[in-house]
Amino acid sequence: MEASSSGSMVSAVTSGKAKTHQPAKDVNIFFDELEGVNSPSKDDDSLLHHGNLTSTSDDASRLEVVGEEVPDKNKTNGLYFRDGKCRIDYILVYRKSNPQTEKREVFERNIRAEGLQMEKESSLTNSDIIFVKLHAPWEVLGKYAELMNVRMPFRPFNPFNAGAPCILVRCCFLNGHFIEINGRSRRSRRKIYYLHRRYKFMNRIEKQISRFRGWLPRKPMKLDKETLPDLEENDCYTAPFSQQRIHHFIIHNKDTFFNNATRSRIVHHILQRVKYEEGKNKIGLNRLLSNGSYEAAFPLHEGSYRSKNSIKTHGAENHRHLLYECWASWGVWYKYQPLDLVRRYFGEKIGLYFAWLGWYTGMLFPAAFIGLFVFLYGVTTLNHCQVSKEVCQATDIIMCPICDKYCPFMRLSDSCIYAKVTHLFDNGATVFFAVFMAVWATVFLEFWKRRRAVIAYDWDLIDWEEEEEEIRPQFEAKYSKKERMNPISGKPEPYQAFADKCSRLIVSASGIFFMICVVIAAVFGIVIYRVVTVSTFAAFKWALIRNNSQVATTGTAVCINFCIIMLLNVLYEKVALFLTNLEQPRTESEWENSFTLKMFLFQFVNLNSSTFYIAFFLGRFTGHPGAYLRLINRWRLEECHPSGCLIDLCMQMGIIMVLKQTWNNFMELGYPLIQNWWTRRKLRQEYGTQRKTSFPQWEKDYNLQPMNAYGLFDEYLEMILQFGFTTIFVAAFPLAPLLALLNNIIEIRLDAYKFVTQWRRPLASRAKDIGIWYGILEGIGILSVITNAFVIAVTSDFIPRLVYAYKYGPCAGQGEAGQKCMVGYVNASLSVFLVSDFENRSEPTSNGSEFSGSPLKYCRYRDYRDPPHSPVPYGYTLQFWHVLAARLAFIIVFEHLVFCIKHLISYLIPDLPKDLRDRMRREKYLIQEMMYEAELERLQKERKERKKNGKSYHNEWP
Repeated sequence: MEASSSGSMVSAVTSGKAKTHQPAKDVNIFFDELEGVNSPSKDDDSLLHHGNLTSTSDDASRLEVVGEEVPDKNKTNGLYFRDGKCRIDYILVYRKSNPQTEKREVFERNIRAEGLQMEKESSLTNSDIIFVKLHAPWEVLGKYAELMNVRMPFRPFNPFNAGAPCILVRCCFLNGHFIEINGRSRRSRRKIYYLHRRYKFMNRIEKQISRFRGWLPRKPMKLDKETLPDLEENDCYTAPFSQQRIHHFIIHNKDTFFNNATRSRIVHHILQRVKYEEGKNKIGLNRLLSNGSYEAAFPLHEGSYRSKNSIKTHGAENHRHLLYECWASWGVWYKYQPLDLVRRYFGEKIGLYFAWLGWYTGMLFPAAFIGLFVFLYGVTTLNHCQVSKEVCQATDIIMCPICDKYCPFMRLSDSCIYAKVTHLFDNGATVFFAVFMAVWATVFLEFWKRRRAVIAYDWDLIDWEEEEEEIRPQFEAKYSKKERMNPISGKPEPYQAFADKCSRLIVSASGIFFMICVVIAAVFGIVIYRVVTVSTFAAFKWALIRNNSQVATTGTAVCINFCIIMLLNVLYEKVALFLTNLEQPRTESEWENSFTLKMFLFQFVNLNSSTFYIAFFLGRFTGHPGAYLRLINRWRLEECHPSGCLIDLCMQMGIIMVLKQTWNNFMELGYPLIQNWWTRRKLRQEYGTQRKTSFPQWEKDYNLQPMNAYGLFDEYLEMILQFGFTTIFVAAFPLAPLLALLNNIIEIRLDAYKFVTQWRRPLASRAKDIGIWYGILEGIGILSVITNAFVIAVTSDFIPRLVYAYKYGPCAGQGEAGQKCMVGYVNASLSVFLVSDFENRSEPTSNGSEFSGSPLKYCRYRDYRDPPHSPVPYGYTLQFWHVLAARLAFIIVFEHLVFCIKHLISYLIPDLPKDLRDRMRREKYLIQEMMYEAELERLQKERKERKKNGKSYHNEWP
């Protein structure tokens, strides 16, 4: 193993102990490269100061000096009590005018009884607002950290020398010797991984690859860890904290052993279990927030996110400043996210969201590249497309009017531009791209499971299980009279009868069905609008609109549809909230899953219903000239453009996708920015700029916007709906992944900026995965296969062209399907209609004499029907049935083929990487050895002390 460029192999360890404890020759030991300058066993704040921090000594005198310097500075930064020593772990806010005084007093008295320290201060801007500052001392933190199974860094040991001190050198094992790297030994808690010795041939290849990489420029997307140290936490052994085994953990400073996020989580855990009134249900901070006893509750940000000094020369002021500079700043939009730092500051739940968003964005790169290639393929082959050539040259083919009365006859060549645009999206590479995207969705989900497993291992979430959740207060209030024993806790709890639960679920399902009907009604209204306005635009006085009446109809209909979508989303949120509360879920997670499913279903149907109509129904059931199908026997159903319906589907997807993403980005960032700007403006007017800058941290954070009431729901929902747009109709719009990629690059920094600068600091919560959203993603992946099969077979002209090339074209029976085989396709796909057979209400006002100088006798329309003088006028031709059979066969073959590929990929890709599985097994073994060695060392020390003091006991162990 080669040393990094920052250091070199200095010397071999030649001490006697190192030689006598050599491992087996077929095993190599590798220490992961340290990513920071110092060990994370020290407090998080010390990691951020710029300078030479290589020492990790526990020198008591040095700690005392630091401890003396800190309080004077802390008194002015708003993060500590007035004494400058007790750090503020949580903030409660209430108004003195609030009548719930007695409940607050009981609650605060019980808080003190739990051991939390409290301090109150009035607001500088409003004397009615009171801030309650809470601090958890070491004894309380240790007690509840043990109850909550908080995992903390564990003492290392030397696996090759059980009796040696627990100091591991940053080294590698080479040719039977330990080789020290960088010439410096340091106390380390890095995880040790064993890898079997590889063959010499593989080692030579790796050396050549490493040498080649040395010639390449440094990866620009990696964060600069020399100027921004400690962006990621080092891998280290952790174990559930235990006060009885406190000597097993590395504690340099009790005040900073638990980081700020963990301290806030412990305090919140206590607040959720403190009573405010007598009675078993009168408990918890959430209920006091819901009844208005407290106005807000939040942990503090770690100071300002801006600094007068450069972070590269003076270091970061705090973790918030570091996050802003290396994550939320627009200048680092192309760099990887510091996920470990995000997790350290915001918790695992938010860290997992950004990990998933970053993974999804990274996986969009190949999809966007292939989609762009398909589009460019259409551009390069445009001049060679026989179909578009025939459309552009068809000046003698007169098409029938596309609406009643006011729509005129038109030459087929007038739709030349639309035929060329259609070819950009509907070409020979479309089928390949549809198959690729179906496989891509599966690969994305399967590799995300592997990525999630690695993150869960790195963040100590493998063995973490959610606590037994508390029952929702609403559930308790509703069913407090009927109780039964909880099979897990053995305590009585409220119980909901099966019949009551079923009846509520039926009512909720009926409400969901009713709202879906409302969506269908809205789509029906859009259809009527399109039918009515196409005639209106055809009679418009402006020639530009009159000549492009169908495009104008589609564009305005899409914009109106978008406005209806946004209005209905507001209604759906209220309905989903009402139906979810009607169901009376037992726990918060059940409530969240039920609400998530309803909101996704409503918004998915709302967003995609018009798209489904255009893709699969527009122009499919219109009848034919002389016998049109009509709505309510009045309005003639809309037809597709002579160049096909795919152009309408592309417009629908492009406009909706761009407008939706723009609106979401504005509401996510623009709305909080405007609110915070207005608050700052009022403060400047009332108190001036100088007074505002001197506000304490709790005052500044209180003036920020609170996080959404539903947590990360809006963020996930936006991305899941985008994933649906990217996969479900991607065969009709290959540029969708590219638009999604560009949006997500902005989205990551928008969300980061919002979390760091515009929102109060959310509580650091733990989670193992993305929850119910993964199942929704799998469902979208399955639906995308079906919809893309139908888009290719029904919406596009891929199948009719294929049937013509092999059965009816110049190359029929020859097994060829090139452009030369498509000669005459346009004429073969159009049927003939006798103008005199028009219905009275459909007969156009123009007789078509402007084309040939005499009234038209015949016009053409898109369909496979017999001519008017055949034995069965306007009956379906044999070619129609061939095309229909080919479409059905393609759908069946495409779906089965893609589903087989998806299942094969799912089977071949394991959910857990093999090296991770080996690391987990090795870690479990080493932790057991570490605990045994640490206990043995402690007992041996006690034994020596007893012998030294002249005391002896019988039956001692060991």
